[in-house]
Amino acid sequence: MALSGPEVEKQVPTEPRPGRKLQSWWSLVFCLCFYGFMAQMRPGESFITPYLLGPDKNFTQKQVTNEITPVLSYSYLAVLVPIFLLTDYLRYKPVLLLQGLSYVSVWLLLLFGSSVLHMQAMEFFFGITMAARIAYSSYIFSLVPAACYQRMAGYSRASVLLGVFTSSVLGQLLVTMGRVPFSTLNYISLAFLTFSLVLTLFLKRPKRSLFFNRGAPASAGASPSELDRMNLGQGQPTGGKLGRLPASWRDSVLAHMLRELGRTARLPQLRLWSLWWVFNSAGYYLIVYYVHILWNVVNPTTDTTRVYNGGADAASTLLGAVTSFAAGFVQLRWALWAELIIAVVTVLQAGLVFLMYRTSSIWLCYSAFVLFRGSYQFLVPVATSSSTLCTSWCCLSPMCLRPC
Repeated sequence: MALSGPEVEKQVPTEPRPGRKLQSWWSLVFCLCFYGFMAQMRPGESFITPYLLGPDKNFTQKQVTNEITPVLSYSYLAVLVPIFLLTDYLRYKPVLLLQGLSYVSVWLLLLFGSSVLHMQAMEFFFGITMAARIAYSSYIFSLVPAACYQRMAGYSRASVLLGVFTSSVLGQLLVTMGRVPFSTLNYISLAFLTFSLVLTLFLKRPKRSLFFNRGAPASAGASPSELDRMNLGQGQPTGGKLGRLPASWRDSVLAHMLRELGRTARLPQLRLWSLWWVFNSAGYYLIVYYVHILWNVVNPTTDTTRVYNGGADAASTLLGAVTSFAAGFVQLRWALWAELIIAVVTVLQAGLVFLMYRTSSIWLCYSAFVLFRGSYQFLVPVATSSSTLCTSWCCLSPMCLRPC
């Protein structure tokens, strides 16, 4: 006997509505962007160099320039690749926890350390926090469809830069108008970082990642992303346990990852953006590391209320946030115009660096730094989304053509 309409409806399982799925991953994106904003609330960061050179720590400029600051660059280089591998293997959240703990360690050493060795350890932990930023920037790509990569990269980058802007403005106002000492700024920074560490505990840990955790089952209500389709045509099981040991080196996840990197490295667009990322980022971070020392040379002063490092950081970050957000909506044929745009931006940056070196005006030095930082931040979301899209098999899928 045929079942009636209501009985049939009872036996058919109801599927989650598409609107609920969309709302779910938008909520995750919002939470991640809020965390990215709060993790940048470090109002004392713009004044670390004057703090180290001032009466609180009383280090010499030679010690800061030659013994303390270089540790940041070397430690960042040493831990970048291991943290990159751990980010994928541990599925992002544990690395964000490591970043939060390292930030807290940085400010504890900054506040209570008294020797060059303590400050070198502080810079080492700072290098870990910088290397761990890859966990935040790649986390969001496990939550969204491939068509949303460029826009979501702009959102996440803009939230970070707006956090830096708010932090810099707060620090500058407290120093200039409130006459707050640098040590108090660092205590405020430590409080904000402790709060962001607590926020990390509430972030959702993704079920899948790019290389090591492809076989994890998709969670209920998870949004479709490139990770949901990566195994198509690869002949790999989709429901196996994550902890299963490989039978041989050729079958290991690390060897598979290296093979995939070798294949994707042959893509012209990926090579271009990777080379730009490596060389331009190296120059960018060197400028950011040492520019506060340059400002102290151009404008030596013992009056802390006349130190405007926070204002310069705020202006450069605001411009970077605007350009980063706008980059998420720029519709260009990057395969055609990427080389020209990269060349123009690089020449502009080189001219700004030369201007900072030659000028004796602190305000012109500040202005050049603002433009330098804004030009770099414009291309970061484009490079991030282009590189991720190039390495995804879903680029070949018609689903990538769906608008975000």
